[in-house]
Amino acid sequence: MNSQTVSLSSMPTLSQNYRDRTLLPANQDDTSFPPFSALNSKITLIRTSITDLEVTSIVNAANTSLLGGGGVDGAIHAAAGPDLLRECETLDGCDTGFAKITSAYELPCKYVIHAVGPIYGREKRRRDGLQAELLASCYQTSLDLAAEKGGSIAFSCLSTGVYGYPSDEAAEVACRTVRTFLESEKGQKLDRVVFCCFLRKDELEYQRLLP
Repeated sequence: MNSQTVSLSSMPTLSQNYRDRTLLPANQDDTSFPPFSALNSKITLIRTSITDLEVTSIVNAANTSLLGGGGVDGAIHAAAGPDLLRECETLDGCDTGFAKITSAYELPCKYVIHAVGPIYGREKRRRDGLQAELLASCYQTSLDLAAEKGGSIAFSCLSTGVYGYPSDEAAEVACRTVRTFLESEKGQKLDRVVFCCFLRKDELEYQRLLP
């Protein structure tokens, strides 16, 4: 464990954000979902490197090969060490909209969930709405895998980097999918969902949408 490791207990929940007024509750008339205070203690928004988070599972913004790349994907592979790549080589890749799970090796988390998000525009030309379905499927599949392990899950901002998905649209898909999952019976198996942003542009959209 390195000195930059961020423990789950040190990550503020939305409940704490509201108490210290670093996040303000939304007007109920302006929200897609009615407020549900019980969920506020299960959601965290943090801006840092996901490789530093001491949670049960982290979600990597992977490509279809699962063999590493740039951005978050490259950072996770570098921090985990070469054994992560060796395990990924046994998985035969992953289709867009789905995810596969591996051990985390030298990372402070226990598991890495490799989710393959859509490239913005490519799927849109094929059929309007498909890219949102694929992104939601990434979050849903990742949540299903995380629930099997229990504990906590931290999401990177899927598809908002080189894949070009607008941060506002991506955050809306993420928040809606996570909210629906946490309200389900399977959602009770997770203690915390962390939205981990590396870029300010992504953090701003979650600050706008989470309330």
